[in-house]
Formats: sequence, C-alpha cells, structure tokens
Amino acid sequence: MLIQSLEKAAEIHKFFVVFSHDYFSEEISDVVKGITFCKVLQIHFPYSKQLYPNEFPGQDPQDCPRDISKENAKKRGCINAEHPDTYGHYREASITQTKHHWWWKLHFVFERVKVLQGYKDFAVFIEEDNYILPDFYKFFKSMTNLRNSHCEDCDVLALGNHDGVSRFVELSAKTETSGWMSTKHNIGMGISREVYYKLMGCNSEFCTYDDYNWDWTLQNLSGTCIQKPLKVLVACGTRVLHTGDCGLHQKEACHPDLAQQKVETDLREITSALFPQTLTLTGHGPVEHKPHMKNGGWGDVRDHTLCINYAARL
Repeated sequence: MLIQSLEKAAEIHKFFVVFSHDYFSEEISDVVKGITFCKVLQIHFPYSKQLYPNEFPGQDPQDCPRDISKENAKKRGCINAEHPDTYGHYREASITQTKHHWWWKLHFVFERVKVLQGYKDFAVFIEEDNYILPDFYKFFKSMTNLRNSHCEDCDVLALGNHDGVSRFVELSAKTETSGWMSTKHNIGMGISREVYYKLMGCNSEFCTYDDYNWDWTLQNLSGTCIQKPLKVLVACGTRVLHTGDCGLHQKEACHPDLAQQKVETDLREITSALFPQTLTLTGHGPVEHKPHMKNGGWGDVRDHTLCINYAARL
C-alpha cells in the first residue's frame, strides 16, 4: 500500500526514496526494483536477526530466557546473566531489532548515501505500514517554507499524526508547534542534518537508555542530553495515514484488505481539501521535557555497544 500511495502522489518524479530493510525477501526486493516512477535506493540492515539467527544480535541459544530471575540466570550461566533490564527481564532479539535498525538507518542515510552528502534539508521517515496522501510532496515543500519563514527554531517536522482524517477538511491547511512527543509525532517525521548532528551528540545516551522503542528514547533525550527540548512543526491535517495493524505490537490477525478499503473511503471523503494554496500556523503548544516511565527491553550491554558503534561508520 505504501508503494501504491507513492505512485499516486503528485510530483512523484521529484522523490528520492530510500527503502531500508531489516529482512531480505527477493519478492519485496523485486517489487522495489520494479519502481520506475521515482528514484529509489535499497539498503539492508546488516545486523538483523535474519542474518544472525543463532547468535547476537539475533537470539543466541545460550542467551538467558526473558523471564528467568537474575539469580537463576547466574546459576544457569547463560551469556547475558549480568545484564537484565530495569524490570528484571532479558533481551529479546525480535524486540531490540527495531531500535537498532532505526538508529543504523539514520546514520546510513546522512553519512553513507552519496547523493545526499551536502543535503541539509529534511529527510522524511516513513514506515512500511504508512500511506502518503496525494499532495504529500507539495505539502512538504510548503511546510518547509513555513518553517523557514515562521519557525526557524523548529527542529522537526511531523507530516503525519495519529488522528486519521477526522476533521481533515477543516484542518487541511493548518499547522501548529509543540514539543516533540513520542505518542504524537513519530509518523511522517522530518529530520534535518542539523538535528541529526544533535542526535549524534547523544549517541551514547540513546544507545544505553533502557527502552526498546526508538521514539520513547528520543523523547527522553529531548530536554536532557539535548538541552533545549525538540520543537516540532506539526501538520494538523495528516499527510501520512497509519494503515497497519500488522506491526511490532500487533496481538491479533491483521487484515490488509480491510485497511485498503478504509484508505479508499478516507480518500473519497477528503479529496476536496487536498492541495491547499497556503498553510497557516495556528497554535503554539508548550515545548518542554516530558519525562516518562522507561519501557525496558534494552538492558543488555551487547546492544549498547553495537548501537554506539554505528557511529563509527561500520
């Protein structure tokens, strides 16, 4: 569905899309290779559990079971007995991989993709279960111009939100500012090279914070290691829909066919409000550090070390 939405987006020929994979599939690779409507590049996370199924950073048979006590782990002599997380649980490769992949691709996009060297504007991060609206590119350019003219201290763009298309007709041309929050601003997230360098200054803090979620980790950095909390310019009318119920936290069977039907229905309802002529900045929320209870899942020093070393241009 993401590729379908890209193909239908206006001015798609101006896009340069980097597909970052943490799982190699010939079928998926061939689909991406078949894209002719814009420039594309495929990159592959080199430390996936697919490539290391029986050793770190995959799940080593000698790793401690998630719920074993530290005392019993020491008696058993499993590899990571000394390093449970904040809540006494041991690492699960299927859980830690997402944070690893996100941090690695951030490095790779800004440091290793040659055609982006010297590029200082925003790179927008989209997930595989997202669907971009037809006016995504025009809105992105308008939002970037608005940021440059009215919010130069805005660090991040959020072209999406989790409200779906409710009130979209009313909100289509409106933006607002606030402090960056994991639960609100992690979809369609635009990061500039300047902000990338700020994050790299917190490489160790990101990689050792005991939360397996990259976005909650980022929220923790905002206002702590990054002394001035991250300020975000937000699209009130989302340009990125979250279509998936097949992600990391999915507990039940997912139905992509139903998701497709819902997107088509949503698009019919909002077509008249796409491509606004101008954007307005309508609200200013507080920009402050938002502490939260860490989620754990990231206590293993092997994860910390690997994560930190991505900055060494591995």
